[in-house]
Amino acid sequence: MPVWKQLIVCIALLAIGAAAWLFFVPGSRETLASFGIGTVPAATEAAAPAAGAPQGAGGRGQGSGGGVITSPVTTATINDRLQAIGTGRAAATVAVTPFASGRLTELLVRSGSNVEAGDIIARLDSQAEAIAVDRARFALEDAQARLERVNQLRSSNTASQVQVTEAQLGVENGRLELADAELALDRRQIEAPISGVVGILPVSVGNYVTNATEIASIDDRSSILIDFWAPERYAGAIEVGAAIEASLIARPNETFRGEVRAIDNRVDAESRTLRVEAIIENPTDALRAGMSFQVRMSFPGETYPAVDPLSVQWGTDGAFVWAVEGGVARRVPVRVVQRNTDSILIAAEVEPGMQIVSEGIHLVREGGDVRIAQRRGETGEGLPAVEARGS
Repeated sequence: MPVWKQLIVCIALLAIGAAAWLFFVPGSRETLASFGIGTVPAATEAAAPAAGAPQGAGGRGQGSGGGVITSPVTTATINDRLQAIGTGRAAATVAVTPFASGRLTELLVRSGSNVEAGDIIARLDSQAEAIAVDRARFALEDAQARLERVNQLRSSNTASQVQVTEAQLGVENGRLELADAELALDRRQIEAPISGVVGILPVSVGNYVTNATEIASIDDRSSILIDFWAPERYAGAIEVGAAIEASLIARPNETFRGEVRAIDNRVDAESRTLRVEAIIENPTDALRAGMSFQVRMSFPGETYPAVDPLSVQWGTDGAFVWAVEGGVARRVPVRVVQRNTDSILIAAEVEPGMQIVSEGIHLVREGGDVRIAQRRGETGEGLPAVEARGS
């Protein structure tokens, strides 16, 4: 393609782009006017003046062609809300292992059984331990009989004090040996250390187990603990005892209420999050360890000015509102903090009670007089149109 045709195509594309920017980008005419290119037509001037309406001196009657509706600036508190995904676990969980090795001879529970702390859930073979108990008992009885004989001999000065002491020591040793044998026999019975529900049993009768073999797992599900991670900006807001709401990811319509039980003492350096532990009651036993929860917490947030959602406009330099002070429109840049259904929280140089244009914005320009047809939030519906400022 010849160079001159390429130049024509480029110029045409630039012209189309400029026209699209001029007609479709908000604030484009104001931008051109700021560089001295063209003028910004005042909507109030384009509107036909009402018959008999007074015109201000010097041609300043822009607001006479129509009225605007304003609403006052109010204040509202931002909804500072934390949402996090957490994992549930039982209030207490124990993996039961035997104290000694041996062959499993009896299982007294099954999966799903409810047990109380101290209940016997299994037994190991204990013949050798029973024999050891009998032997220790006989040895103790013999030591006690020998002590009685030595005491009798001592009364007739036939036995020395040393012999009496040795006999007493023999009795004490016999008692210790008996206690040790009884303990070894007692430990052939495996007890539940906590109250709760037994899980699936990984062993069966006849298996040889050691002190590292898990016999059963017991969960105390009377309450459920939820571990979740909160962003570090909430570190100073979360307190022990603070209320939380939790719902199951699988059943979002069910809501459970609880409170924060523990907070970690440091923020994780890699994720910049803080570990938090909450607790919820489980009286119906409907919850299980390992379930996924969505945790919600609410905090008192900061107070910001609130305006009507229709008041916020957008230009090339960002969001703004039209404030009316003394009957004159002033463009105020704003930063949107939070959008609600009936208001928008903003950060801007506005005061509560200040009138902000919410309808009829096309009739307003910077520094122009404003005709207020109605002030929302005041007594009365449809206030008569009044000239907010005359010349």
